[in-house]
Amino acid sequence: MSLKKETVYKIFGRIPTIETERLILRKMKPSDSRDMYEYSRLPEVTRYLLWEPHTNHAQTLDYLEYLQTRYRVGDFYDWAVVEKSRGKMIGTCGFTSLDFANNAAEVGYVLNPAFWGKGLAPEALMRVMRFGFMELNVHRIEAKYMVENSRSRRVMEKCGMTFEGVRRSSMYVKGSYRDIGVCSILSDEYIRKYL
Repeated sequence: MSLKKETVYKIFGRIPTIETERLILRKMKPSDSRDMYEYSRLPEVTRYLLWEPHTNHAQTLDYLEYLQTRYRVGDFYDWAVVEKSRGKMIGTCGFTSLDFANNAAEVGYVLNPAFWGKGLAPEALMRVMRFGFMELNVHRIEAKYMVENSRSRRVMEKCGMTFEGVRRSSMYVKGSYRDIGVCSILSDEYIRKYL
């Protein structure tokens, strides 16, 4: 069964809340703006991302308000990552793109540095991958990272992804060409390892 736009837009038009042992993954809301700004303003967070640090709280709030229209349409596939014990939004995790023609998805994640090193990024990513394979029935999930970002590659490998190689100078980001590593996992590999 292949990925269909109508089905995906219907699912993400009312993005479901999903949970792990320590996390709730839910729709991002304007009320998350303070928590999001706490990390989105930090250069160490955006160093290996495509976007620059947010310059003020209003920018973060504007972004979250804009996302509400994308959620309504159903063409935005990213969850807020919320720590269950405090109800604090600590990052995002979800699908950065869906390749309908090839029944594949790309995942991405960002976490507040105060929560790095606790295994929360792999925990969130594993739940998103499960959703991709079990609910969306995708065949392949991949993730990309700038090669200097070994921390991100470790998250991918902890989640059972296989390193496929480096695409040399394949992205022009913030004024320079960057080498991009690619890791992936296929549905049968995921099912064999985790179900």
